[in-house]
Amino acid sequence: MEGVTDPAFRDVVMARHDPLRLGGVFTEFVRITEQAASPGVIQRHLGAARFPIPVGLQLMGSDVTLVAASAATAAARGAAVVDLNFGCPAKGALRGCAGSALLDDPPKVAALVSACVDAVEGRVPVTAKVRAGVDDADRVEEIAGAAEDGGASMLTVHCRTRAERYQDSVDWSRIRRAVEAVSIPVCGNGGVRVTEDIRRMRIETGCAFVMVGRAALGDPWIFSGERVTRQVAARFLLDYASNLRGLRSGTPEGAAARMKQLLRYWTAGGLVTDQDRLSWLREPDPARLMARIEAALGDEVEGP
Repeated sequence: MEGVTDPAFRDVVMARHDPLRLGGVFTEFVRITEQAASPGVIQRHLGAARFPIPVGLQLMGSDVTLVAASAATAAARGAAVVDLNFGCPAKGALRGCAGSALLDDPPKVAALVSACVDAVEGRVPVTAKVRAGVDDADRVEEIAGAAEDGGASMLTVHCRTRAERYQDSVDWSRIRRAVEAVSIPVCGNGGVRVTEDIRRMRIETGCAFVMVGRAALGDPWIFSGERVTRQVAARFLLDYASNLRGLRSGTPEGAAARMKQLLRYWTAGGLVTDQDRLSWLREPDPARLMARIEAALGDEVEGP
């Protein structure tokens, strides 16, 4: 997810999960516009390999040559998977004819996947993430088939359409339709709020895997179902703040922006009250915000 799932956040999550429970994580998408992603950009998104959990790199773009070149660089730099984003509903993606804008052009989806499969030369799997459609889900089978025809090793299907964006209601039957339309593994996505939803989605749709996005920002323990204490939740956020200082060039502005993004969702441990959240989100001074948060959380943590 753009704005949160950088190495600073992923490392704190991976440090707290068994690789058998958390099967893999993905970077924020790397936007490809006028040139291929440089090795430095790829490496910055991947971060250091500190944990035995695969890290996939997600690319979003519409230029076949540039996206394929970026995929080759990602494979060379150690990405465990190259994932192509055909699901982002943001206006910026649509203006660039990328993300969910490509759902109206299944042949282009297939061409992008195929070019990346050729570019990585078998070093890593190439996967695709799509939404169920643009304005409706009438073409979900066609979209899924395009990704498979291009050579995708796995397909992640977000059950909402582009028009539905992130509305509360979801229709998991769209994921099942994709599962039944292709022979490659399908990863379900969308509408998971609690740990039990992960199991329920697999049963109801037949999907092989489940991807969790926003719910994992609110409760990073959703994968295991552990109900953590205030102290454990506070330690997570303190470790995240520490990582932000190291991974966002040490700028208070960068750290504060990322922390605010996470705090919008945070529910774990009953730690952050609505009053705290509102007060922190309204704090205009980045350095003072981080100092306030760290002081409040430090009071919650027991021991050194």
